[in-house]
Amino acid sequence: MRRRVIPLGLLAALVVLIADQASKSWILYGLGLPTLRQVVLLPVLNLTMVWNRGVTFGLLDGLGAWSHLVLVAVALGVVAALGAWLYRAETRLVAIAIGAIAGGAVGNIIDRLRFGAVVDFIHAHIDTPWGDLSWYVFNVADAAIVCGVAALIFDSLSSRRRSEVGVEGGRSADAGH
Repeated sequence: MRRRVIPLGLLAALVVLIADQASKSWILYGLGLPTLRQVVLLPVLNLTMVWNRGVTFGLLDGLGAWSHLVLVAVALGVVAALGAWLYRAETRLVAIAIGAIAGGAVGNIIDRLRFGAVVDFIHAHIDTPWGDLSWYVFNVADAAIVCGVAALIFDSLSSRRRSEVGVEGGRSADAGH
């Protein structure tokens, strides 16, 4: 089964990478968002141009002129580890999740190498009586990474649950004999 899920993970990575880079290309060159700065799509969704020089939520921003290369090196290490994990993946869900994470990571690596920063542009928010609740600005790669991690957590929790039920079920059956 392991060998059969590897192509699925690679396909997921490729789909995420293409979707990420195509959306960023359209944002930068088709729409011209760097000039527009912001486009309101819905009352809860804007396209907002952000050059993220750090990592998630802008953390590690301002580490110096070479920080983007350090982040690229770390991300390449993560992608290599994901490749090893994909090689050992046993289920379709795990292979797709790993592929989504790897494809997103590579998409953001490309941005760092091209621009020295990651292109972020999706801005979800909602106005409330207490003020505007705003999520951070992200991109397709970031969304794929978050969804991939969520799928891995789900798989881990459901696998644990299946093994607990299997162990308990085995004890119950043995105890009755």
